[in-house]
Amino acid sequence: MFDNQAARGKFARRGRIAGVAASVGAALMAVGIGALPAAGADTSSASRPATALAGPGLGSAALMQSDDFFQQGLAPVGATVDLTGKQALSACSGEETMRELTKGKAAAYADVTWTFDTKGTSLTESVADGSTDASAASYEKQLDKLVRGCQDEPRGHWYYGKGHAITVKAGEGRWYPAFTGDGMVAGGVAVIRSGHRFGIVELTGQPSDDPGYMEGITAAAVNRLAD
Repeated sequence: MFDNQAARGKFARRGRIAGVAASVGAALMAVGIGALPAAGADTSSASRPATALAGPGLGSAALMQSDDFFQQGLAPVGATVDLTGKQALSACSGEETMRELTKGKAAAYADVTWTFDTKGTSLTESVADGSTDASAASYEKQLDKLVRGCQDEPRGHWYYGKGHAITVKAGEGRWYPAFTGDGMVAGGVAVIRSGHRFGIVELTGQPSDDPGYMEGITAAAVNRLAD
């Protein structure tokens, strides 16, 4: 979808990472966690929401659910849950993971990769429990700094646009639209926090020409993250 080799190379990493996440999901399935279908998806076996637990108070229930996407023009078809914190944070971070960011010191981790019925569109989310509000705020700042590092890119390269702060009852977030090298809307990324929980959400693809859909995704992610 991107019009230059550098952009394709960077997002190729995302493809490899998604493959790793799927492999991890398959491994987790062996112990009863695994890749789960989107709620309401048509499958040969009984559908069920992602509800695997990941330590005290944090599990897939703290991640975005299928119901969160419909108002944003997205129709989810499946989700792969990972509870190790080893999913890549974003296209901007390359292969850095939440476990690496926190040096393995977070109380718990939860990740998900969502796929949709629109070709080329996917969403990744990685969250962690920082144990205290202060530590979560510190990691939130680190994530935001990482994202802002991809606002200033060479001409013709994909980039993140201006940040937009939002506050909801459950917490706060800052979302950034993503653009291709020729300025077309191409998803976005958001850094989120609710109390001592924090995370990052990235959408690859274009539900509509209005990048404001990332605001709705960000708000939904913050509300799910609430203790």
